[in-house]
Amino acid sequence: MKDRIKALASEFAPDLVACRRHLHTYPELSFQEFETSKFIQQQLDSWGVSYRAGVAGTGVVALIEGRNPGKKVIALRGDIDALPIEEANNVPYKSQHAGVMHACGHDVHTTVALGAARILQQVRDEFEGTVKILFQPGEEKHPGGASLMIQDGALDNPKPEAILGLHVLPAMETGLLGFRAGKYMASADEIYITVRGKGGHAAALT
Repeated sequence: MKDRIKALASEFAPDLVACRRHLHTYPELSFQEFETSKFIQQQLDSWGVSYRAGVAGTGVVALIEGRNPGKKVIALRGDIDALPIEEANNVPYKSQHAGVMHACGHDVHTTVALGAARILQQVRDEFEGTVKILFQPGEEKHPGGASLMIQDGALDNPKPEAILGLHVLPAMETGLLGFRAGKYMASADEIYITVRGKGGHAAALT
């Protein structure tokens, strides 16, 4: 099956490059990924992949069942939102949305998840178990699309035993994957404080 997957990856590569460039051209901010979600759904429809849309607003959960679907369930995750950054690159697929850019690689993550869905759909008769593919909105904004998708049942019926995700690393040579044990990237929290009291000037001494 490994050779079959590699062959399909090569066959689908031009389409996936076009997919990534489309996503890069039309980025959308966290929890505003309406057209991005529609695009994902259009691709899944064209490949005959079943899915649930509108998860946590703009999220999509695809489901690919192999032989003996209940034997094992795993999930693959790709985030779909962009950042509030003005793109300065001069490329044909430069962002067409002023002040919004896929500067963190989520266009690649979405494309990888779509490519996995397309290939897995083709080889579903050759593996046992089920693969869920999570297209997650709002990765860049508190409270985070992952928590909202979980609240909306993205990990239910069926529940995955493991979730696999990735992040692009431009410094790494193309064709290589990097792994390490334990935590790798930092997590940021937002803190909101309400102050009740007499009005005044914050910089003045009293």
